[in-house]
Amino acid sequence: MVCSATIHKPPLDILAEARQQLARYPTVRLVNARADSISGTIDKFSVLTGDGESLGARRLILSYGIVDQMPDVPGFAEGWGGSIVPRPYCDGFEVAGQHWGLVWSGPQSHNQVRLFRDWTDKLTLFADGHDIPPDIRADLARRNVPVVDGRITGIAQRGARNATVKLDTGPDVAVDILFAHPRNKPSASLHESLGLATVKTPLGIILKVDERRETSMPGIYAAGDLANPITPPSVTLASSHGAMAGIFAQQSMVV
Repeated sequence: MVCSATIHKPPLDILAEARQQLARYPTVRLVNARADSISGTIDKFSVLTGDGESLGARRLILSYGIVDQMPDVPGFAEGWGGSIVPRPYCDGFEVAGQHWGLVWSGPQSHNQVRLFRDWTDKLTLFADGHDIPPDIRADLARRNVPVVDGRITGIAQRGARNATVKLDTGPDVAVDILFAHPRNKPSASLHESLGLATVKTPLGIILKVDERRETSMPGIYAAGDLANPITPPSVTLASSHGAMAGIFAQQSMVV
């Protein structure tokens, strides 16, 4: 799932356009293959592809992103990106003033409740079997945000946006849109084989980089959601991180 100023444009279309723009440069080679392994050190890296080709490089930029880990809840995966979304910056305008639902994923959900009130005053929080601290429950009550206890056993889609949340302890609850934050993980494991340093976040791990986007191994940089510790996944931020990594990687070879 992506979020950017190009909202309403399919992600694969954005990728295809980016590749088309790169194809005009004679110094760029697009390789449609999986990178199986990386060996070597700065100035002498080697990337082995799934096709058996070995590619040499002085610098490397890892940008293989993250993948959402869908919970084992019937209907969740089917609704992801439609009636179930991760953040209001992509979808908040379209559903402003409507009844929102939020699935508790940890203390950060408390801050999201306060954030969501900028779009709607109709919000229901689903505890999903988690123990929400008494002080947070008290604050939610002051904000007139009802908490629905019990585990979510299923989610039924009602059109393009609306969802009905099924619970093990009570009646179904219908909302106009449901916000949830499943855990995620890097979409490849190259960083593990390289032993690169990582950082834990509330939703998973990301690669640790410095202000130049360089990882713990000299000469290897990381960009995008794979190394974004602050904000939710965003194609706009990923693009800017990619530009930064490219600039600093190039400068490190000539300055």
